[in-house]
Amino acid sequence: MGRKIERHLMKHRLFYNCLAAAALLMSLTACGDKPGANVGTSSDSGKPRVFTVNYPLTYFAERIGGEAIEVVFPAPAEGDPAFWQPTENDIAAFQSADLILRNGADYAKWMQGASLPESVQVDTSATFADSLIVVAGTATHSHGAGGEHSHDGVAFTTWLDLGQAIQQAQAIRDAFVGRWPDQTSAFDANFSALRADLEKLDGDLAFAAQGFGKEPLAASHPVYQYLARRYGLKIRSVLWEPETVPDDAAMADLKALLEKHPAKLMIWEGDPAPDSVAKLDAIGIKSVVFDPCGNRPEASSDFLSVMRENIKRLAASVPPVSPQP
Repeated sequence: MGRKIERHLMKHRLFYNCLAAAALLMSLTACGDKPGANVGTSSDSGKPRVFTVNYPLTYFAERIGGEAIEVVFPAPAEGDPAFWQPTENDIAAFQSADLILRNGADYAKWMQGASLPESVQVDTSATFADSLIVVAGTATHSHGAGGEHSHDGVAFTTWLDLGQAIQQAQAIRDAFVGRWPDQTSAFDANFSALRADLEKLDGDLAFAAQGFGKEPLAASHPVYQYLARRYGLKIRSVLWEPETVPDDAAMADLKALLEKHPAKLMIWEGDPAPDSVAKLDAIGIKSVVFDPCGNRPEASSDFLSVMRENIKRLAASVPPVSPQP
């Protein structure tokens, strides 16, 4: 009698164990079908996902990756991506990336405190890290009643030296080939086309800059250090915003700069307010826009078209040659 009961209990245990195993299998299968279960390996389209921190890297990655890569640039359309503060969800999205393209040069400081996998990060300016420009108290910063401030650190608009931009694009090409070697031929062809475009921009910008010679230039923001070094421009900066009309304190800062650096041209990151242009005109200073293109431009534009327009405007601003007596 005891053995019959024992056999009966064993049959029940076996039955329930089978049910539990089946339930576990169904649960695992369902989890595999849930959106986001494989986050970090590929996008919904099956393509690898590459996250970027600014628009120049986005453009380079899109050109090099072509149809094989999904490039994600999550910074909002407004503002400077260099100073963007991502949310926890944004950081989680970066953590899911197959590759993260960093600009280097202390760009996007939020990354220094974020827990991001080192194995997927690419510092695109690593090859010229020893020639990055350190800024130490060189910018006059006025915000009305806020007074003057000194901005120290590493200059980060590395791509405005188009020779460095080519090196950053090369770093992206190398990272893509290392990660997805089966696409090497396509990546190489795409990079070669991009490099040719950037080399043409580099030559055109060098030619336009020659017209200024040793002419002193002013800039509304200290973001043109690599542009100045690469192309021999004599630029000194205040710290103004295009949409903010300079007050009396800001104008006093500029006039103090002009005593030692008598510029006749102010370079702006974006279209300045008409009243700002008028104030500069009144003291003999013209205005020209040279957009660093750190954020994505309007839908009808891209990195190349923005830089071409920058070069065209800069060339048109070259002062006329004084007639020889």
